[in-house]
Amino acid sequence: MDVDVRDLSGGNVGSLTLDERVFGIEPNRAVLHQAVVAHLANMRQGTSETKTRGRVAGGGRKPWRQKGTGRARQGSTRAPHWRGGGVVFGPHPRSYHQRLPRKMRRLALRSALSDKVASGAVMVVDSFTLAAPRTKDLLGVLKVLGVADVDAILVLSSVDDSMRKASGNLANVHVALPNGLSLLDVLQAGAVVFARDAVEPVTKLLLGEEYQPVAAA
Repeated sequence: MDVDVRDLSGGNVGSLTLDERVFGIEPNRAVLHQAVVAHLANMRQGTSETKTRGRVAGGGRKPWRQKGTGRARQGSTRAPHWRGGGVVFGPHPRSYHQRLPRKMRRLALRSALSDKVASGAVMVVDSFTLAAPRTKDLLGVLKVLGVADVDAILVLSSVDDSMRKASGNLANVHVALPNGLSLLDVLQAGAVVFARDAVEPVTKLLLGEEYQPVAAA
């Protein structure tokens, strides 16, 4: 499929053919759901902790004798039904990690990108070269492209300090590299904007072909 390539002033400077194996497949909703669940699970820290009756302070002495008081028998004031007692079946540190096969992760991201293309939320620009690393300049570019009011992902082919600095104060703009695209970010984004030279690396990565990221200067 062909998409228009625009410059930073909004003009059309040509077209680019997107690989339909990445940007034109039928989204696999089952794999997308499983990938999102795994992604959210892997974000959990699993550090919640409660104390059982054996770990709370106090309660080492029997509060009163077993018989003859008219009260219910008690062995400790730190039993779960006492105030200040231990917690029954409370959370303890654990790992929520879910492993997802690499092929499924790639399929999920291809499905998400294909859905964005189908909904018209993917565009390609010739280059993201800014005259100066200023937020005002980048915001002007986003307004020209029509994505200033939505959550946008700007996909670059290599590390760009100017873009990083310019986007740092924009809460709805996320700059990503081809090997750093997040499934959750893509699904939540209102627009995914690719630099022309970032399309090929993304395509190679999601098809399992060899890609060597460009090192920062």
